[in-house]
Amino acid sequence: MKEKAFALFFLALGLFTMPLELFPWAPKGPWGLPTLYLYFFLVWGLVILLAYLLYRKP
Repeated sequence: MKEKAFALFFLALGLFTMPLELFPWAPKGPWGLPTLYLYFFLVWGLVILLAYLLYRKP
């Protein structure tokens, strides 16, 4: 279980420390939001979903 938790931590760390140059501020994504905001909220939701799947009791 600890190995999976460390893997989830390093996955989240890698996803949240992506270079900011990959997401320019000018282009707007869906609903007029900047793509960087969409990326952070989608990654945040993915990490929460993976944590739930990791720690739920069958």
